[in-house]
Amino acid sequence: MSARDILARLRHGQPLDAEALTWMAQALAEGGVSDAQAGAFAMGICLNGLDDAGRVALTLAMRDSGRVLQWDLDGPVLDKHSTGGVGDCVSLILAPALAACGAYVPMISGRGLGHTGGTLDKLEAIPGVTTQLEEAQFRAVVQAAGCAIVSASGDIAPADKRLYAVRDVTSTVDSLDLITASILSKKLAAGLDGLVLDVKVGSGAFMKDMDESRALAQALSSTATSAGCPTTAVISDMNQPLVPSLGNALEVAEVMRVLTGAAAGPILEVTAELGGGLLASGGLAADAQAGAEAILRAVRDGRALERFARMLAEMGAPVGFADDWQRFLPEAPVICAVKAPRDGVVSAIDGAALGMAVVGLGGGRVVEADQIDPAVGLSEVVRLGARVRQGEPLAMVHAARSEAADAAAEAILAAISLGDAPVAEPKLILERIG
Repeated sequence: MSARDILARLRHGQPLDAEALTWMAQALAEGGVSDAQAGAFAMGICLNGLDDAGRVALTLAMRDSGRVLQWDLDGPVLDKHSTGGVGDCVSLILAPALAACGAYVPMISGRGLGHTGGTLDKLEAIPGVTTQLEEAQFRAVVQAAGCAIVSASGDIAPADKRLYAVRDVTSTVDSLDLITASILSKKLAAGLDGLVLDVKVGSGAFMKDMDESRALAQALSSTATSAGCPTTAVISDMNQPLVPSLGNALEVAEVMRVLTGAAAGPILEVTAELGGGLLASGGLAADAQAGAEAILRAVRDGRALERFARMLAEMGAPVGFADDWQRFLPEAPVICAVKAPRDGVVSAIDGAALGMAVVGLGGGRVVEADQIDPAVGLSEVVRLGARVRQGEPLAMVHAARSEAADAAAEAILAAISLGDAPVAEPKLILERIG
């Protein structure tokens, strides 16, 4: 077996079997192929595609290119993955809620890049919290709190890390097969008993088209299930932020309001939808509806907050954070309102533009090495269908400097459209798959 043989088969449109894909994944992980060969492999997959069996084989090969965790716990090991949106901090509520219901959640998450925020960046807005844990510490946090949200170590799916870097510079990021294998190789390496996928569609998502989102949801759920991890998917609306804040510390504040019972809204609906199906698949609820009700009870009676606080304490958060979280979260020095230019009804929100406004404030990354200011962002963002009067706030900007606040205000005014006719708020859960 050699890279030349595999690339020749791809060039001639011949299918790749599990043996060839396993060889390539190991070669990617161990440096056995050049960047040129890795790029040619990515381009061949992008142009010719894989059949269902090939997609499963590539996913398993990339998973097995590094360490695959195994667990010996008294409950099912469950997790979720979101394709990314704005104001989407579901993981910070769902993980502890699942733990409160008897599951274990070893969530390996990512950082923000582009217009979407990263779960790890949000957690690290809490002073002292570190998400880079050694495996022994990771296991200890999962055992103690029932959940841990951490970054991937270097030995988790190393083939994906190598291939993703090549895809980024060879314009092969948007291959359905490569996206599926990339996402699932890391998730399945966590040793899961069940997985739920939240595939976003709309102005604040990477995918704007329902057909594309459905194709991705089906590919992910069927591939993961065939790889031995029972998986379902939900397609959810992302035509407006899920919570009224964007930015790391500001989204943590929204999470704390939900966990302490001071807020609810769409984020709790999505959390219950995702968690309900997971609990049912893990044998912790009779069906998805019963599971959703269990998730809501865990949030409302404070058990999810207790699990979240325990996880944070294990990961370095200040003592008493959950009791007095407002005192610990960083605040931006410049806070100002973006006022409606006229009376009207909020008719459209460009979520990606709002996300990039946060990046412009310093709250996100253009390239992976960028440093993040955890305090900056937007809050009190209006929702679709809201009626506003001239001079009333469309959002509040939290900035490090007044010049940055002014630039963000211009971006917000361009991103939020006002009309005159009533607008119905879109349905949140659009489709369930698997």
